[in-house]
Amino acid sequence: MDWQALLNTVVGWLTNTGVKIIVAIIVLIISFKIINVIAKRIEKKGENKKADKTIMKTLAYVVKLGLKIIVVICIIGYLGIDTSGLTALVASLGVCVGLAVNGALSNLAGGVLIILTRPFKIDDYIEAMGYAGTVVDIHITNTKLLTVDNKVVYLPNGTLSSGEIVNYSEKDLRRVDLTFSIGYNNDFEKAKSIISEICQNHELILKDPVPFVRVCEHGDSSIKIATRVWVKNGDYWTVHFDLLESIKAAFDKDGIEIPYNQLDVNIKNN
Repeated sequence: MDWQALLNTVVGWLTNTGVKIIVAIIVLIISFKIINVIAKRIEKKGENKKADKTIMKTLAYVVKLGLKIIVVICIIGYLGIDTSGLTALVASLGVCVGLAVNGALSNLAGGVLIILTRPFKIDDYIEAMGYAGTVVDIHITNTKLLTVDNKVVYLPNGTLSSGEIVNYSEKDLRRVDLTFSIGYNNDFEKAKSIISEICQNHELILKDPVPFVRVCEHGDSSIKIATRVWVKNGDYWTVHFDLLESIKAAFDKDGIEIPYNQLDVNIKNN
C-alpha cells in the first residue's frame, strides 16, 4: 500500500471538501441562529397593541421555516451535491404524501382560511366542536385551546373552519341572563323590586342599558321572573354568581319562597 498516496488523498480531501463541510456547518449554525432571532422579533411585534398577535406569530413561523429551507438548499449547492435527482425525489414524495395526507391538506386550507377570515384570534375565549376554552395558539393545521380546567385541546382547522364557532371575547360587553322562580302566593312585585335593587347596587353591572326585570312565565309550580343585565366581558361570571347568591339570600330574608316542582295526588276511595 502506498501510504504517501493515501496521505496525499486524505490531505487533499481535508483541504478541499473537508473545509467546505466545516464552512457549511458554521454557516448553517450561524444562519439558523440569525433566522431564529428574526422570527422572535417578528413574533414580539405581535405583543404590540397596534399589531395582530395571531398574524405576527404565524408570519414568524412561516418566515423561519422558509428561510431555513432556503439556507439548506444553498448549502447543498455549495457542497457540490447534484440537486436535480433530489428535486425529482422530493416531487415524487410530495405526490405520495399528498395522497396520503388528504385530511392534513384540508386542515392546511382551513388554517389559511381561519387566518384570513379571523373568526377568532389568540387569547379569545371561544366555543367550538363541543369544547370551550382560550385560544393559546393557531397553527397552520390545528388550533390549540386551553380549557378552564387546564386541559389542552387541539382542534383540526379543516373541521373548525367549516363549523360553528362562538366567540365570547369579540365584543366588549356581554349580557347575563337569569331566571328566578317564586311561589304563586308570593308578591311578584316585591320580588321584582328586590332583584332590581340588587342589580342597581352591584358595582359591576352597567346602568346603561338599564337592567331588565319582568315576569316571563306562569309555570306549573311557580311564577318565573327574567333578569337581564349587561356587564363587561371579563366580569360575566363574577356577576352571574353574585346575583344567584345575593338574590337567594334576599328572598330568604323577606320570606319569598323559591318553589320546587309539586304534584297534587288525589286518592279516590271506592
